[in-house]
Amino acid sequence: MHLAYPAVLAALLFCTGLYGVLARRNAILVLMSVELMLNAVNLNLVAFDVWLRDTLHSGQALTLFTIAIAAAEIGIGLAIVLAVYRNRGSSDIDRLRDTAETDAADAEIDTADAAHAASVSADAESHGRAGTAGKSTNAGTTTNAEATS
Repeated sequence: MHLAYPAVLAALLFCTGLYGVLARRNAILVLMSVELMLNAVNLNLVAFDVWLRDTLHSGQALTLFTIAIAAAEIGIGLAIVLAVYRNRGSSDIDRLRDTAETDAADAEIDTADAAHAASVSADAESHGRAGTAGKSTNAGTTTNAEATS
């Protein structure tokens, strides 16, 4: 058997998968393209195993191992895509990247707000107004000191 035929087919499969990873925006199609690339590698492993007439069949053993790893990868990948789709409502990679940047900016704002609230609370405690920090006092309400006496 000539090695050129399966090698060319594997190269075409790998290039098709690479194009799918780079060009597609849907996460499921990207996962399918990665699987296509892994299948091209499997084809090369089996072709070289047959071409070298390996008595241990290590190429076939590696192919079986790669298939098992690919099955685990696709299972975990699809679970992640499904969870992201349920939370975000989209599996488009560009939209997910934009929402990740927006979420990071919102987290920075929340952190700044929490730090500001903590500093206001610390200032109030240092001035002895811990019970009234952040509250408006009316003339008819009792303070902590009046309630205990």
